[in-house]
Amino acid sequence: MNSGETPDKTFTERVLITIGLVALAFLLLTLLYFVFDVLLLIFAAALLAIFLRGIAKVLGRIINVSERWRVVIVSIILVVFLAGIIAALAPNVGEQVQHLQNDLPKSARAAADYIAQFDWGQALLSQLPSFNDVVASVSASTLITGVGGFFSTTVGVIGNFLITILLAVYFALNPQFYIDGLIKLFPLRCRSRVGEVLSEISETLRWWLIGKAASMLFIGLLTWIGLSIIGVPLALTLGLIAGLLSFIPNFGPILSAVPAILIAFVQSPVTALYVAGLFIVVQLIESNITTPLIEKRTVELPPGLTIMFQLALAVLVGVLGLALATPLLAVIMVLVQMVYIEDVLGDTTSAEEQKGIQTESDTPAQAGDSKQ
Repeated sequence: MNSGETPDKTFTERVLITIGLVALAFLLLTLLYFVFDVLLLIFAAALLAIFLRGIAKVLGRIINVSERWRVVIVSIILVVFLAGIIAALAPNVGEQVQHLQNDLPKSARAAADYIAQFDWGQALLSQLPSFNDVVASVSASTLITGVGGFFSTTVGVIGNFLITILLAVYFALNPQFYIDGLIKLFPLRCRSRVGEVLSEISETLRWWLIGKAASMLFIGLLTWIGLSIIGVPLALTLGLIAGLLSFIPNFGPILSAVPAILIAFVQSPVTALYVAGLFIVVQLIESNITTPLIEKRTVELPPGLTIMFQLALAVLVGVLGLALATPLLAVIMVLVQMVYIEDVLGDTTSAEEQKGIQTESDTPAQAGDSKQ
């Protein structure tokens, strides 16, 4: 302690510094809360940029042009493809909404009559204050707003979508510029490691997107074929919805099954049961084929942690948080593994075990060569 400083002055300075740090942390957290949805849009744009560059890399095997031009070509093809899909399926989607508006009350009444045949069903219905009011509430003005509204297109959604595409194109055209700018925010001694972490995150997300795209295509086609065989109306549209919503693990299959089951229940309860069984079988096949392939090249996400993280982001920012929760959690897992476990704690056991798993397939061959 300096001779000119008194204990009271030193204590006062420490208290003021502590208060200032707490206030600064509070302001930063408040700012993060209000801009978190913007950060998620940037993250979505980064995901799309990785996807565009992945396709452009494949296109480079066919077309001998620069990487930037390949990204431009892929972007144009993607926009035209999406526009064509929307134009082709818009009448079916409108028909589906109209179908739900007209038949959902009938479906609810048919479901109630069917359940009332059983003792447990009568006991369940008796607990409702007034089933007629419940049926009346299942109308176009309420349920369509809740279920169909999820698929509706608003001005805000269109604006965010266009901004995301624009940012993704900029990121994909010159990714190294943004990566170098991010690396320069860190001290010189850390920049090499930051580059390694960013490279690992990019690789993880690239393979996650490849696996997820294959999963979405697989689920969409299988659902469309299955619903067509069962004879459910609007099978193509429902298959498209199932494929798109499979991007959201855990909750996406449930959301996509609801309109399909409701439409099938208008025909008969047995048809609705077949549709529910179809969605269960499709998810079982997907979880035992596509998901293991994804986890071979990316981090393994604990199911319980994934659901909790999805719920947290859904409460915080809504549907966008729910959709991006899984890839964001994958990024966090990479950061925890490389930055905290390996760098801070100095534990490289997990990384070495992962390398051992990747080279496990080579071990039998090597062993056989040594025996010879």
